[in-house]
Amino acid sequence: MPFYKYPIATGAGLIGLALTVATIVGSSNAVNLTDGLDGLAIGCTLIVTVVFVVLTYLAGNARAAAYLQIPYVQGAGELTVFCSAMIGAGLGFLWFNCHPAQVFMGDTGSLALGGSLGIMAVLIHQPLVLVIAGGVFVMEAGSVLIQTGWYRYTRRRWGTGRRVFLMAPIHHHFEKKGWYESQVVIRFYILCVICAIVALSTLKIR
Repeated sequence: MPFYKYPIATGAGLIGLALTVATIVGSSNAVNLTDGLDGLAIGCTLIVTVVFVVLTYLAGNARAAAYLQIPYVQGAGELTVFCSAMIGAGLGFLWFNCHPAQVFMGDTGSLALGGSLGIMAVLIHQPLVLVIAGGVFVMEAGSVLIQTGWYRYTRRRWGTGRRVFLMAPIHHHFEKKGWYESQVVIRFYILCVICAIVALSTLKIR
């Protein structure tokens, strides 16, 4: 658990399985939902992946893991190489995906990248840290769930569906509010950096 020193459950196979599935499926779909503006999904993915470069390296180092009281995972250092490769490829993609985009990610890229982040988080036993680091992804997915849930409920209750946001995912809501596309992307980057710093702070604040 982030910000907590001791395990809250051990030998909980069903909880672990449910958390694993939820992390991978949720992460994959959340990144997919974020992929709606030029450079948004890949930029946020790069920031979150930098966090996992640090986490995977520490999880694979027995002395560092013991000092920071995080789970030691033998061979997790290999994931650091994979994260670094993701960052390199992502930077190359962002060069052509920034506004105005010349290439596009599509579901094939966003689902795979989100799934990769989820799998890495599970492998080093840090799925809840992914929720913090990927706060922008959580916000995007949450806005869709809130919008569709409220619309269906109000349509059943009053016969006419009502909306919470002008449009979902939430990056389109801000566009409707008059923000330029580049404003939305840069401000979401800033939010993602803040989330990344909070996620890294879990290593010491316990």
